[in-house]
Amino acid sequence: MGLVSRFLWLMLLGCLLYCEAEGAVHYYDFVVKETNFTRLCQTKSMLTVNDSFPGPEIRVQKGDTAFVTVYNQGPYGITIHWHGVKMPRNPWSDGPEYVTQCPIPAGSNFTQEINFSIEEGTIWWHAHSDWSRATVHGAILVYPANGTTYPYPEPDGQQTIVLASWYNADVMEVYEEAVTSGSEFNTSDAFTINGQPGALYDCSTGTTFRMNVTSGKTYLLRIINAILNEEMFFGIANHNLTVVGTDGFYTKPINVEYIFITPGQTMDVLVTANQTASYYYMAASPFSDSEADFDNSTTTALFQYIGNETVPDPIPFPSLPSYNDSGPPYGFLLRLRSLADAAHPVSVPTNITKHIYMTASVNLIDCPYNNCSGSTDGDRLGASLNNQSFDFPSIDILQAYYKNISGVFTTDFPLEPPIYFNFTAVEVNVTVYTGQGTKVIELDYGDEVELVFQGTNVGNAQNHPMHLHGYSFYLLGLGFGNFDNSTDPLTYNLVDPLELNTIQLSKRGWVAIRFKADNPGVWLMHCHYERHTAWGMAAVFIVKDGGTTNTSMRAPPASMPICASS
Repeated sequence: MGLVSRFLWLMLLGCLLYCEAEGAVHYYDFVVKETNFTRLCQTKSMLTVNDSFPGPEIRVQKGDTAFVTVYNQGPYGITIHWHGVKMPRNPWSDGPEYVTQCPIPAGSNFTQEINFSIEEGTIWWHAHSDWSRATVHGAILVYPANGTTYPYPEPDGQQTIVLASWYNADVMEVYEEAVTSGSEFNTSDAFTINGQPGALYDCSTGTTFRMNVTSGKTYLLRIINAILNEEMFFGIANHNLTVVGTDGFYTKPINVEYIFITPGQTMDVLVTANQTASYYYMAASPFSDSEADFDNSTTTALFQYIGNETVPDPIPFPSLPSYNDSGPPYGFLLRLRSLADAAHPVSVPTNITKHIYMTASVNLIDCPYNNCSGSTDGDRLGASLNNQSFDFPSIDILQAYYKNISGVFTTDFPLEPPIYFNFTAVEVNVTVYTGQGTKVIELDYGDEVELVFQGTNVGNAQNHPMHLHGYSFYLLGLGFGNFDNSTDPLTYNLVDPLELNTIQLSKRGWVAIRFKADNPGVWLMHCHYERHTAWGMAAVFIVKDGGTTNTSMRAPPASMPICASS
């Protein structure tokens, strides 16, 4: 099909089938293919979109719709997820592999419809199949709708900052090796800022990313943590940052020296170039309070004032917390609040109809013939929610649900831990083994859900950035230790709680969230550490239709990727 004919066809499709869109309609082509890149003194071929790392930005206004045609010219199937987009009534284009679709086969294409509704600010897109999101990801910039503006003075400029992982090896080989053996995944060789590792890594000084700024100007930084398995601190030497948004929602401004951002999260941050015109490092370094291996390196970029050609020696470097200091992440999160004004109201569910108490653990799974290398006994490494390790099927759950295909999933996911114990004890006296299954949680349309995540010290415990597809949620409270259902709810913030789609759960703490089940469909919830998702730290919500057209899931598009087993 020629470009003109294809454009006219897409416009007709948008007009005839998707008249719900209130704003403008945008069209993007994503060509997924392998491209050569040189980093850390080595050249390798890796999967990208439109030959770029990070991938292309999507720019829309609140309420717009985008059609993205994904052409898979890579060597294996892939899916794309629009992280932070609610996708009202349209799980068909959400993207998680074997949950809402099967992979787009190599040599084929699939047009996804992305419906922007409540989001405003910075969100992102990424591959949602195996570990391909390491190199297949990019920003989504959602600007205010016509007739509205930012809830802060309009910045003089803006810059997207994407933090990512870099592997010298083929990342899919890293994934396959660990999945096959049942062992730990290898850590990355570097982190990058906008695709460049920065001056602290070999062969990287001359390619360091530079952000040019003008004295006295204020800039909006749109920061995305696309890193696979590490939470990060980020700061700019000698410059304060003002956080004004997270996960596509505005916040009350807070002034900080650095931010803390988990994999999957985004933050909108203002910075004013108000220091002596010179060069300053921006840097990102990891946080880890676990015994698990992690990439303990630091990526840098330059915050460079225009008109100053003299490079200071040394270039000022930001002061970031130690990698194992758990106080700063917790303290940073406690300060964040929703804007909660007339133009940006909060609507916290108060008539709770579904209570869920969910433990998150790192586990072991029995391995056939004891020939795996996840433990000395030949077991496989695993992870679980309420001691259930999610087993991704070979037919997507959404198709099975919509077509009443039996044998793909069951509806008996436990709403509380099967065994209660001292979840956060230094030494947990409980088995590290977990069960496996494809179990879902069913919700009625309109259910008001309170979900308390409980971190445990089972296995090689650590924090978990928990992400929910198809929804945002309100952060009501958090703390260390075991959640107390009698006293902890008395501390909930029901006035201006932070609205998010990804939240940090401490390994020895708890987090309470609420959301209203007003988006029918099939929606994945999982830890945004890629290795934990691969090990099974995931669950699926099925939200039933509400009885009217506007409260029911839309019909599928005609061209969904075909599952090999369907």
